Amino acid sequence: MIAVLLPPPLGAPESLPDRADRLPEHGVPAVRIGGGADDRPPYAGRYVAHASLEISAAVAADARIALVAEGDAGPLVGAVGAAQRAAHRPVLGYVLVDAFLPQPGSPTLAEITAAQSPEGAGTEAAGPPGYRTEPLPMAPDWPDAPCGYLLTRPDRAHVARLARMRGWAVREAAPEDAPAALADLLTELRGV
Repeated sequence: MIAVLLPPPLGAPESLPDRADRLPEHGVPAVRIGGGADDRPPYAGRYVAHASLEISAAVAADARIALVAEGDAGPLVGAVGAAQRAAHRPVLGYVLVDAFLPQPGSPTLAEITAAQSPEGAGTEAAGPPGYRTEPLPMAPDWPDAPCGYLLTRPDRAHVARLARMRGWAVREAAPEDAPAALADLLTELRGV
């Protein structure tokens, strides 16, 4: 299984590059996509399309993958997974890293943040006009594979609790220990 690391949209700060470099040390091959082309509306749709094209270019068509989404990419992971299924590339699992969870329907990032944060406010930058208020593309049958959550930021502890309530495997790790925790989580999901 290859871990495909999806960075947050709009070039938000991320920790995935370090994790991509260190996952092979733990027995998990990894590919990090760029996540670009989401610089104008519809932001989410452009992100999903660009991520899907990058995955197709970086990973063999018959590869078995797990999608690892960080930050604002979390609510979009189901749509990226649906695009992979449409391309006949099996997705064996999903891991969200310090991300809000996808919700049914077509909510906005602002609505997801309000629903999943005890304070009702997110910590991500606001982004350009319309970014947090556009309806997100959703996959109606998601999740279609086992899911996990990796918590490295204390401000996302409530979201990790929501993931546990959904029956997901959840790991907590200090940022420096995140690659090993992510590899363990991916290995667990592969065995489910």
